[in-house]
Amino acid sequence: MTTKEKLSAIGKIILGKAVIVELAQMKLADGVTILEADAFEAGMEVYVVTPDGNVPVPVGEYELENGMILVVATEGMIEDIKEMEVVEEEAPEVEEEAPVEAQAEATERQPKRTIESVVKEHHFSSELETIKAELAALKAEKDALATELENKKTELSAAAVSPISYNPENEQKTEVFKYGTKRSQDSLDRVLNKLY
Repeated sequence: MTTKEKLSAIGKIILGKAVIVELAQMKLADGVTILEADAFEAGMEVYVVTPDGNVPVPVGEYELENGMILVVATEGMIEDIKEMEVVEEEAPEVEEEAPVEAQAEATERQPKRTIESVVKEHHFSSELETIKAELAALKAEKDALATELENKKTELSAAAVSPISYNPENEQKTEVFKYGTKRSQDSLDRVLNKLY
């Protein structure tokens, strides 16, 4: 949570309404990168303003647009703000001609950090028309299936089968034979008869 969000939350709790907190902003010497802090003083938090939100400034020294140097020793905390030291170099007596490529490399400055953002633009109108057409086709198919289902129901109810009724004439009588009923019982038969 950034300092701006913390101050807004405290103001909302105390006053019962949203408080807009304005923070100081400065640009780096590149003229593009914006830094934001409560105040540009030692010990204050400092952030790089990006489209995705504020990011703490990494450790290092940064040249501001007004010619000052911002020193960050701990990520996101201002260590010191000092004036840029101007060092005058003595011109050498004899200059050697350097190749053109070496001069071009020397004059070209490399940035310490580059912040890139990617913007994607979507046009939903053509996709929306396609989805609407597919939806209309699905509704028509659903209606056709519903009418077909109703037709099947009416066919089945018209061809209703009469229920199955009991027919006593259809019974088949089976003859039961008892084998060995007149024989004499032995000891095994008597034991089994007692058990059963």
